[in-house]
Amino acid sequence: MLNDDGKVHGSLARAGKVKGQTPKVDKQPKKKAKTGRAKKRLLYTRRFVNTAASFGKRKMNANSA
Repeated sequence: MLNDDGKVHGSLARAGKVKGQTPKVDKQPKKKAKTGRAKKRLLYTRRFVNTAASFGKRKMNANSA
């Protein structure tokens, strides 16, 4: 059954509700990210050197072990 009102998402009165509720946490200081050749080297070691040869296709997301 289709909704014929044209309304899809909810009223704008609730816009930003969750962001407004969450407590403000200051950003932590972190080290400068590597750039250029050094970053490519880091990616290469992360993808091909450190990982053991897994069976099947290589999964490229943070959750794959």
